[in-house]
Amino acid sequence: MTFGFAPSSAASLSTSASAVSASRLLEPAEWAAAGIPLLRSPREVVSGLHARHAPKSATAVVGVLDPEERLLASASFTHRASSADGWMFRNVLLAQLRRVIPHDLRRRTPVRTAVLLYCRDGDARWTEEDGAWMWGLRDACTLHGLRCGAYITLTRDGWQVFGEDRGGRRPNADSAPEPFATSDAPPPPPRTGGAASEVLRRAAAR
Repeated sequence: MTFGFAPSSAASLSTSASAVSASRLLEPAEWAAAGIPLLRSPREVVSGLHARHAPKSATAVVGVLDPEERLLASASFTHRASSADGWMFRNVLLAQLRRVIPHDLRRRTPVRTAVLLYCRDGDARWTEEDGAWMWGLRDACTLHGLRCGAYITLTRDGWQVFGEDRGGRRPNADSAPEPFATSDAPPPPPRTGGAASEVLRRAAAR
């Protein structure tokens, strides 16, 4: 007779959950091959999000850009997870997107693009947490009718756009926000003409 120990159901579930969680992330090569649209002015987008939200460590900033790469809406939140799980990150991002902008699911082709800026410790090298955020961003965009845009990390060394050889030293995780967000749509020019303008012109000339 042979005696042995069968693996506990709890251990089996834990191993299974870890395997599923590991599959919900994107490697850098997968991200680069996904056809993520390139940002025309990445520093302006990064500076705009940084100026608006001043992110610190473990802060994620999701922004929605129009076809001209102007910032339409954004939201920031701190999310410290015990493990890198793309499904969990997807749900958090989707909740933020639903809060700040209507979905575009009725459109055949998405016209707005969501980007994600994540401020974290460490250097700019890819981590499993980055891969989980990439997976979550891509899935959240699909469920909200948006194009999946750039994933950007912000560390003490500066910012880095994954899948592209572009980055910079400022802004960084320790730098102060710039006085205004350069990627926001510019304010409309003041109206001219009309009776009111003529009255103001005459008053200024006196």
